[in-house]
This record gives sequence, structure tokens and C-alpha cells, in this order.
Amino acid sequence: MCIRDSINAEYGSRSRRHMEPSPEQYFEQHNVQKTMDTMLKKLAQDLPEDPAEFMSEYLWTCCGQDSEKDNKRDQERLTTGTGHSLNEAGKIGGEFKAEPEPGYLGPREAVYHRVKEMRDAEAAALPRQAITITIVGQGEPRVIEGVSMETLPIDLAKGVSKDCAKTSIVAEVTYTGSRVGSTNVANTGPEVEEEEDQEEEAEGELWDLLRPLEGDCTIKLLTFEDPKGKMVFWHSSAHILGEALECEFGCHLCIGPPLKLTPKGSFYYDAYMGSQHIDPKQYKAIDSRAKKITKQSQKFERLVVSKEQALEMFADNVFKTKIIQTKVPDNGNTTVYKCGPLIDLCLGPHIPDTSKVKSIKVKSASTSFFGGNIENDPLQRVYGASFPDTESMTKWEENCKLVEKYDHRRVGMEQELFFFHKLSPGSCMFLPHGTRVYNKLMDFIKAQYWIRGYHEVITPNIYNTKLWETSGHWEHYKENMFSFRDADMQRFALKPMNCPGHCLMFAHRIRSYRDLPLRLADFGVLHRNEESGALTGLTRVRRFQQDDAHIFCREDQITEEVQGALNFMKTVYDTFGMTYKLDLSTRPKKACGLETPEGVAKWDKAEQALAEALDNFEGPGKWRVNAGDGAFYGPKIDIKVYDVMQREHQCATIQLDFQLPIRFNLQYKTASPTDQPEPDVPAGHARPVMVHRAMLGSVERMMAVLIEHFQGRWPFWLSPRQAMVVPVHPDHNDFAEEVVQFMKEGGFYVDADLGGDTMNKKILNATKAEYNFCLVIGPKEIEERGVTIRTRIRDDNDWNKGFMTLEDCRAFFGEISKAYAKTPAGYGAAGEK
Repeated sequence: MCIRDSINAEYGSRSRRHMEPSPEQYFEQHNVQKTMDTMLKKLAQDLPEDPAEFMSEYLWTCCGQDSEKDNKRDQERLTTGTGHSLNEAGKIGGEFKAEPEPGYLGPREAVYHRVKEMRDAEAAALPRQAITITIVGQGEPRVIEGVSMETLPIDLAKGVSKDCAKTSIVAEVTYTGSRVGSTNVANTGPEVEEEEDQEEEAEGELWDLLRPLEGDCTIKLLTFEDPKGKMVFWHSSAHILGEALECEFGCHLCIGPPLKLTPKGSFYYDAYMGSQHIDPKQYKAIDSRAKKITKQSQKFERLVVSKEQALEMFADNVFKTKIIQTKVPDNGNTTVYKCGPLIDLCLGPHIPDTSKVKSIKVKSASTSFFGGNIENDPLQRVYGASFPDTESMTKWEENCKLVEKYDHRRVGMEQELFFFHKLSPGSCMFLPHGTRVYNKLMDFIKAQYWIRGYHEVITPNIYNTKLWETSGHWEHYKENMFSFRDADMQRFALKPMNCPGHCLMFAHRIRSYRDLPLRLADFGVLHRNEESGALTGLTRVRRFQQDDAHIFCREDQITEEVQGALNFMKTVYDTFGMTYKLDLSTRPKKACGLETPEGVAKWDKAEQALAEALDNFEGPGKWRVNAGDGAFYGPKIDIKVYDVMQREHQCATIQLDFQLPIRFNLQYKTASPTDQPEPDVPAGHARPVMVHRAMLGSVERMMAVLIEHFQGRWPFWLSPRQAMVVPVHPDHNDFAEEVVQFMKEGGFYVDADLGGDTMNKKILNATKAEYNFCLVIGPKEIEERGVTIRTRIRDDNDWNKGFMTLEDCRAFFGEISKAYAKTPAGYGAAGEK
């Protein structure tokens, strides 16, 4: 008998006596049967030691989730309105006929001007109050007096300097008191389908330079060099593209968000054109129209509209009306932006006018679907790229060609470094030459470990899930872990990270303050259950290794240890020929420990220690604070490295952690038996601070980055093909084999071409295969037991050493390997081959 039947039998007459809902109605309303079925399935899957406790906790969690869902629904009504999801729209587009300068532009603009006249009158009636504005980010903070609803950020920029006004794109405003004229508006922007492309939240509120300030505030003027400035610039560029598409084809616009810059572009616009497609031959006409728009210096105007006004304004666009009906609540407001004839639903903000965009181009077009559902209308997704100067566009296009040419997946196949197989998706199979590079990268880091006082350890690949429950990973991360049951029905999981295992190592014996800092390093194999659609070459895999290390130290050692890690990072990336930028990410709103004064003091001390380390390492003012972007368990230093094509990569990391030492109850004996810095630790003991740090990050991902950074031309010390011995004549083949063996005994990757090609052909083949050197041997070389050295780049006098004896050649190879020398074209330099 199922649960529902039991309750029916026991309480059959109760509902009739008290006019309560029947069990069937009750179960239907509260989804009880589904909850119980799910719980029983989970019980059978996990087989916990205490079934009663498990079921109790599960039902309690469900109650909490229901409460959270109710709260979330209330919040979602602010942005999703009363309509259905966009992906349920179905086919609503209807017939389409291309019409340049379409007829819907005039009626739409008429509604806009009518509403604007009303909003202007409302704004004029608002009180004007004296406000205090603090400008930051322009040297020393400066305080300016202004007037609410009159003072514009662009005027403040002009007051700073002409150059500031010229380069400023948008303002970041943090209001410090009451505001005049503020209106809540619904976000009608795209649903998050580009989740990886979302930038961090702004510290304040991004604000149009032409929008009057509403109260006392702190303001920061952002340029294109700021990541948030780039997003606003590319968002505005999407509007320029949208205007060009409307005016050129009369299409119906849908959404047009900014993206992080890739070879695909930096923004796109989805447009409905029926069964028609954007042909590459039409790109030129769109580019021409967009260029005309930028030269017209069209201002971006913001206007608050009601739901009814928005529906009237976009009555000719069923896709916009669907968005309005879905995302704007009844009696709610949203915003539109106007530039030239384009009027578009948009939360903003935008650049002051279209003249800021000096170069804009269509890059590609493809098919998408409204709401991301293939059952809905097909759309044309047009990608574009834009920059504030033509030089940046030219440089970016050149880099795009290099990115395509030296894509690590292509180079990996050409150089026979690695491949993937469908029988083990996301797990790379490294071939002999790829394994050489992989091992060299690890050897490079291991050599630094020895110098810098790290202890390399080996930890298990598999742990009982109780470890992950203690660390907190099972609660938040189990969907990304591979788990299974052993013969005794105990649940185990492949480790996705090393830190909990290192906590066990710290805790396995009594530690003294004299033992600290303790630096544990681990190249253990890690597994993460990434979705198959997210797997991308070596950059997103399921099986990988990290140069993972954890430093257990005292609080007074944080600055020194972090500074040591930064010096380690500098050594690594200087060797690779890559530059970097540093950010200090401070406590987020949901940081652990902020509920007590002691916890706040610990965060203050940790952030101060990281700031001191950054000042000592990089110098004051040469790093920036990324407020609120730290991890919940501690502040961190974000390290962004840049390759030869100036692409940004997040590889290295340095993070403080207060939580794992608490979760694993890690302690060490202090110098004084009466010390008790924390109330939950016995006298004479203290908790260590844990520093998570990695220099390469994933070895797989770093290998992908370096393939593209070096453009397939490895520096000698890292090269899987260091030298090719080229005999001038078949009679010299025996000595060629002797040279190969002699060099291999020195630890170098040397081969010999003993085929029937001419010497020049052999040298050409070795050059194409990216051997760093050719060792040519003829009668003279045999007689004097030596080789003539040639590089893969012609006329390189620094490296074309000419004749060297075998002993001198091997010593030379050892010298440049030990120095990690930047051998010819090792860092992607152009050169004749």
C-alpha cells in the first residue's frame, strides 16, 4: 500500500467532519508523494548508517527549499512578470519581408516622444537639492558640490581633465544617502545563456554619463581599459548593430548582449528575418551602415516606461512584446534606450554617444532560436566586434588569425602531442612527445619546490565521502564528483582537489609553531565531472593534474608566505615570457566569520597582510582592489596572465582559507601554554591559516596556453624535439646514430633523419617539425667528432654556433636548458624559416 492509500484509509472521514481537503487534494497541493518517492530513491542510493536521521534531515531540507522557492518566486516576479518563460513562445514571428527603413520606425518614435515629454515634466517637478560628490580613481579623491537631477557625470569628467572626458565611457556610482527620482525597473535583458561571459558585479551602480545624479555619492569614471567599461562599450555597440540591421533589412530585433572578446566577436544581436539569412556578402552593407551611425554621434537617451507604454511602443515586434509580457510585472516599469531611429528595451547603461566607437565590424552570422528553444522561431544571430580606435581592431584581427592558426588542438595533432577518445571523454591521451612537454613542466615546478622549501607528497585518488562531508565539498560540489560504492557498500569518490587530503596530513600528528610554515605540494591526479558539452580540448577536461600546494602558517607569517608565492609566480611567468596583473579580492557579503568581532578582525588582518605582500612585491598603486570578490572562506589574490597575443588567462591563484582549518579542527602548539587566540581552541593552541596556491593551475590547461603562446615553437628546455641530426650522405649514417646516442645520454631529445632525401630537404622537414636545432654532419664533422649547428630560423647569428665538438655541443645544450633560455622563435616571434 502506498503512503497516499494509508492516509486515505486512516483519515477517510476526518476531512468530511472538518471540511478539510481530501488526502488526494492535500497530496496534490503539497506534492507529498513525489517528495517521498524521491527520498526513498535517495535512501536506496546512499544507504546511510542511520535511515531515520537521514529521512528527517531530508524532509527538513525539503521544507527549507520550499520556503526558499517561495521567496525566490516573489523575487522573480520583479523581473519575470506574469507571463510564461520565453522558451515556451512557440512560432510567433509570422511572415517577413525585407524592408529598408521599415514603416514601424515612425509610430515607435512617436510613442517614445509622447512618453518622454511626460517624463521630462515629472523630472522638472522634482526638488533640486545640494549634493556632495566624491570622485575616486583619478589620483587623490576630490569632493565636488553638485545639484540632484542636474549634475551629470560627464560634467565631472570634464572638470577632471579633457583627456578624462574623452576616454570616460560610463560611471560607477555608489549612493551614500537618500536619492531623488529613483524608479524601480524590470530587467528585460537576455536570460543568462552566456554564463561564463558574465563579469563580476559592480561595486556600485553603473550609470550613464548623461544621466543626472540623484543624491550624495561616490563616483568612479570608467574607461575602455576597465573590464566593466568594455562591457558597456560592447553593449552600446550591439545597439549600433541593431540599428544597422533594422534600417538595412527591417528585421525584428530580439536581444543583443555584450560578450567577452573572442575571435567570434564582442557582442551579438538576434534578429527575426523569417526564412531569410544574413549572407557574408551582406556584411559590407551592415558595416557601412554601422560606420555611418558612429559618425552621426547619436546620443544614447534613457527613458523609463510603464508596461503598457512599452507594449504600445513595440506593438509591431511580437518578440519584444513577448519579452515585455514575460519579464515586466503588471503595473511595473522598465527602461528603453534610444540612439538615432533605434529604440530598444534595455536596462543600460550606455556610452554617451555613438562617436566613441571608432571601429566596428560584423564578424559572423549564424542561426539561433528565440528563448533558446528549437521549437521557437529561428533567428539570425549576427556577431560583431568594436574598439575605440582602429589600431586596436587591426591588432585584434591579426591576433584572431594567429589564434586560429595556432589553436592548441590543431598544433597538438600536427606535432603528435595528444588526442582524445570517445571512450574516455575529457581525459587526454598524451603521446610520447606530448608526455615530454608535460613532464618537463612538472620538473620545472618540482625544481622550484626544492629551492623554495616545499615538501612534495603523494595522496590517494579515492576517499570515503565522509572526507568531503567534513570539508563541505559534498554539500556544494558532489554533482561535479565521480562517486561509487565499494564491496562493503561504502560510498567513495575520486578527488576533485587536494586540499582536504592535505588537511589530513597536517592533522595526523601534533604540530608545533616551530613546524610552520608547512608547505605541502601534490601533483595528484584529479577528476571533475564536467558536462560533456563543456569539454574543450585541454582547457576543459575531466582528468587533470595541478601543481597544487597548500601552505599551513601562523597569522604573523601570512605576508611573508604570500610574498614568497608571488615571487614563485613571477619566476614561472617570466620564464614563459608572459606578463601579469594582480587584484586583491576582498570579503564578499556572505563571507564566513563576519558575525563575530573576532571574525571581522581576522578578515581585516588577512586583507591587510595580503595588501602588504602586494605592496612589497609589486609596489603601492600597481595592483587594484576587487572589492567583494573574495571567496567565502578568505580573501585571495587574482592573477591574470597575458600571452604573446595579449589574451587574458586565469591560471595561477593564491587564496587564504580560514574555514578548512576549522572544519578539520587543525591546531598547533603555540609558544606560550596560556595563549588562547580563539575561544574554540584549547589554551596553548591556535589554528593555522591555510594558503591555497597554484602557479600553473591545471598542467593540461597550461600546456594548451603555452602551445598557443609559443605558437607551436617550443623553447629548447621545453621542446619535445630539441635537435635533428642531418647526415649529408648515407655514408655518414653510422656516425649520426652515434651522435643521437651521445646526446640522449645527456638527457636531450635528439633524432636522426637517415632517409634518402637531400640535406636541404632534411633540414626543411626538421624546421617544419619545429626541431630547435639541426646538427649537420659530413666528412669534417666525422673526422673531428663534432657537429655543425643550425637553428630553425635562418641568419640567427646568436644561435648559429657553427662547428662544435660533441662534448661542447652537449654542454651548450645543458647550459641553455638550465637557464631556460628563450631560443629562437620560442615566444612566437616571426621569422623566416
